[in-house]
Amino acid sequence: MMSLKEKIGFGICDLGGNLFFTVMGFYLLYYLTDTVGLPAHLAGTALMIGKIWDAVTDPIVGNLSDRTRTRWGRRKPWMTAGAFLLFGGMLFLFHKPSWESPGYLFAWATFAYCLVNTAYTFVSIPYGALTPELTSDYHEQTLLNGYRQVFAILGTFLGTGIVLPLVTLPKDPGKGWFFAGGVLGGIMLVSALLTVILVGKERIRIGRDKKSLTSWDAEENPSSGQSLKQTTLRGFFKEAREVLQQRTFLLVLIPWTLHISGVTLLQNAMVYYFEYIFQQKEGFQIALMILLSFALLCIPLWIHVSRKLGKKEVYNRGMLIFAATVMVFFFFGHRVRMGWAYVLMIPAGIGFSVQYAMPFAILPDVVVWDLSEHGKRREGVYYGLWTFASKMGQSIAFLVSGWVLAVFGYIPLASQQSPIALLGIRVLAGVLPAILFFLGVMIHRHYPIDPETYQQIEARIRSMEQERPL
Repeated sequence: MMSLKEKIGFGICDLGGNLFFTVMGFYLLYYLTDTVGLPAHLAGTALMIGKIWDAVTDPIVGNLSDRTRTRWGRRKPWMTAGAFLLFGGMLFLFHKPSWESPGYLFAWATFAYCLVNTAYTFVSIPYGALTPELTSDYHEQTLLNGYRQVFAILGTFLGTGIVLPLVTLPKDPGKGWFFAGGVLGGIMLVSALLTVILVGKERIRIGRDKKSLTSWDAEENPSSGQSLKQTTLRGFFKEAREVLQQRTFLLVLIPWTLHISGVTLLQNAMVYYFEYIFQQKEGFQIALMILLSFALLCIPLWIHVSRKLGKKEVYNRGMLIFAATVMVFFFFGHRVRMGWAYVLMIPAGIGFSVQYAMPFAILPDVVVWDLSEHGKRREGVYYGLWTFASKMGQSIAFLVSGWVLAVFGYIPLASQQSPIALLGIRVLAGVLPAILFFLGVMIHRHYPIDPETYQQIEARIRSMEQERPL
């Protein structure tokens, strides 16, 4: 059994992780346009490239950490190196360059964002892989992830509350962002190192014999003269092609990607909305706190309702509430006082909360369905494709955000924006996310697994287990 110190030490790394996600999701595009002075379309393109790079490097780092052998274990060396690299990367990213050339600024922004994403991958991927290697106990693994979620929530609220106050401490915005980058990077560094220091050695040793091979390895011929690495890679792509041909999985994957893209568009637009439409950038923090508070409070409620209505119905209804709220925000948000925007954050948070709870509850059902249909356990393939799709959706959303601002005539570093530019901000905060949410719901409504169907799937698996061990 793990000690309380180890459990807390394990969970605290996600405080820095969610702080990273909050800063990058809500503030980075705004920083690049309104402090660095990078044209919006180039800023969006730089962030798209960095996010694609992030998606590609995840499995590479995961594979390399699997193969690492040191006296400190497989994961901790990567986390330690990544923590220091992330601190340096945050300082580099939030140090405003003196160049004025858009081309130089674009190259710098692309490299800086790729750098911090790589550094965070060094931390996050080995950190995620630690759970099954610290304990093999089913309930203790659940408890570990509970500690992780608590610190993740704390990191989200921390990012929501301290970024703008840190930026405004120095009078110069450029110095303010550099100061904020140092403080935020320092918190990320400390949280990761605390996990490295407080968590004990990996207790579960992963064998390298044939029994440890995945299902696709076993289907290949190891005597063909190819290395195990080549065989595994070829097998993974074979399984991925099969999984992507399954309608049941696509009816979950496509809505998830559309929804995460819409959320990213909304994240990018919110600070612009409060800065230029309400003329009160500080109000963004309050609005975000209200939205996230109601989102987190409503997760248990939606989980309870899903036991009666089913996960699909809850997911669709929540996203429709979210879509309706952002459309109300589009039509009326700029016509009312900011206090009414705070009120709208309540139904927005209620709807948005399903995006936290339901997708990750639905995906395991698809994995079980695949087992019943094809007799294969392919969790790694499913979750790998799931993460890749979400990051690709985010990358496209970054690109669209920058280009929409540019097309509508947004001018970086301007104290005021034209009515057309303000319309572009409203489109990013309302119309486009609502369309993506609605499309996702229309696709997901055809998803076939409901509570009754799932019971049939479980019965089929039990029957298969009686015939032969899986």
